Amino acid sequence: MSDKKILIVDYDSRNLEDMSELFSGQNLEIITATDGEMAYEMYKSEKPDLLLIEAMLPKLHGFDLTQKIFKETKGGVPVVIVTGLYKGRQYKNEAIRSFGAAAYFEKPIDTDKLVESVLKLLHDEMDFDEELPDPDEVIKLLEEEGE
Repeated sequence: MSDKKILIVDYDSRNLEDMSELFSGQNLEIITATDGEMAYEMYKSEKPDLLLIEAMLPKLHGFDLTQKIFKETKGGVPVVIVTGLYKGRQYKNEAIRSFGAAAYFEKPIDTDKLVESVLKLLHDEMDFDEELPDPDEVIKLLEEEGE
């Protein structure tokens, strides 16, 4: 999984350090941004496989950034939202259903669950990268087996 890249976005430099440290032993490339606009520019230039973002961001709100990336990638790049402000089922549901977030975590975060979720999303994303066999070839093989 060494070729996977995640973009971590938070306005607080300490949170950025803590989040980066969480994933340091996971053989991932970590890039960071401190506001929504910077994150969007880095997303376009760096092409991360996953974004981990604080909901409350300067210049471009985390929910708006999530929605923008979800629409552009048709859900192909997972966005995990972390927040200390928007707590409760209504925010989680809105983030996932309306904005396209792949996962939603409230602070204080269960770091084990966060790491597990991110790694699972990266793994699931890898599964989709595999090329599917040609349907005509599959049908031909099945017909040959039936003979």
